[in-house]
Amino acid sequence: MDRRSFLRASTVGGAAAAATSLAAPAVAQGRTTWRMVTTWPRNFPGLGVGAQRLADRITAATDGQLTVEVFSAGEMVPALQSLDAVIDGTAEMSHGAAYYWQNKSVALSFFTGVPFGLTAAEHSAWMRFLGGQEMWDEVYDQFGVMGFLSGNTGTQTGGWFREELTSLDDLQGLRFRTPGLGGQVWQRLGASVTNMAGGEIFQALQSGTLDAAEFVGPYNDLALGFYQVCKHYYTSSFVEPGLATELAVDKAKFLELPESTQAIVRAACQAEYENVYSDFVANDPRALATIVNEHGVTAHPSFPDDIVEAGANASKEMIQELLASDDDLTARTARSFVDALKLMRTRTEGTDQVFTTARQRFFDTSDL
Repeated sequence: MDRRSFLRASTVGGAAAAATSLAAPAVAQGRTTWRMVTTWPRNFPGLGVGAQRLADRITAATDGQLTVEVFSAGEMVPALQSLDAVIDGTAEMSHGAAYYWQNKSVALSFFTGVPFGLTAAEHSAWMRFLGGQEMWDEVYDQFGVMGFLSGNTGTQTGGWFREELTSLDDLQGLRFRTPGLGGQVWQRLGASVTNMAGGEIFQALQSGTLDAAEFVGPYNDLALGFYQVCKHYYTSSFVEPGLATELAVDKAKFLELPESTQAIVRAACQAEYENVYSDFVANDPRALATIVNEHGVTAHPSFPDDIVEAGANASKEMIQELLASDDDLTARTARSFVDALKLMRTRTEGTDQVFTTARQRFFDTSDL
C-alpha cells in the first residue's frame, strides 16, 4: 500500500468513525459497548489492523455481549493521549505501546522493549511465565488500569537517514524521532531525540524538522512513505529487539465483567500477540524488497561498529541506573527483566542462534 492510498483509506475510515456517538458506553439487555482508542492510524498495516482485529475478535467471541468500537488516532483523542483517555474515563480501552507513557513511570518502558533486551519470544516468556505480568500489574495499578500484551513487531529496523552513517560523529546533534528507553540511548550517543505519533513523522521529515526517524519496520514504513525523503535505511535495530503492543483497560470496569468475558479478553490478546508478530514476519521482507527495488533506497544491515558498541555501553549504563532507581517499582521491574534476560539468552544464543548461523552458512535455498 503506498502512502496516498493509505492516507485515503485512513481519511475515509476516520470520517466514518468520527460520526459514531462519543457518549457513554451503551448497556442494553446485558450487552455492553466499550470504546477502544488507539495510537495508530485507521487501517495501519500490522498495528492498526491488529487493533481492529482484536476488537472484532472480542466482539465475536462474546457474541456481542462485549462489543468493542475502535477509534483510531485523532478520532476521539490525539494518539499519545490514548492511555489518559482510559484513566479519565473517556474510553474503556487503549491500544498502543506502554513506553509511550514512560513519563508516568519509566518502568512502563520494560513492557514494550528495551535496548539489547528481549526478543518477541523472550518477551512473551517473561511476561507469561517469569513474573513480568505481575510487575506490570503493580505498575499499572497506580493508574487504575490493567495491561495485556496484544502484539509484537519483532526486531525493528534502525531507522531512516538522509545520509549514510559512517561513525559515531555523524550522530552529534542529529534530530531523530525515536521513543522509549531506546530514545534515551540515542540521546546518550549525541542525537537530539524527540517522540511523535507515527502519522506525524513524514511531514516532520519532509519539512526538515527531523533529520532521521525510526518507527517500526518495512511493513509500516512503506505505507508512511519515508522513502520519499530518506534513502538510507538501517534494517536492524539494537534498541528495539522486539516491540510489544498493549491493550490497556479500565481495571474497575474490567473486573465488573463476567469472569468468562474477562477470560475471552485475555485469550484474544494472547492470540493477537502471535497474530500480529506473524503478520510482520510475513510482510516485512516483501515490503523491504519494494522499498529497495522500486524506490531506490539503500538498505544497510547494521550500523557502523562504533555506533553499535557505544549503544551497547550506553544501554548497559542506563539499565544499571534503573536497577539502582530510588523508585522501588522501577528497580524491581528492571531486576525482573534482567533476570529473565540472563536466563533466556542462554537458550536463544545457545540453541536458536546456533541453528540460524548453521542455516545461513550451509543451507543455500537459492536453487530450491
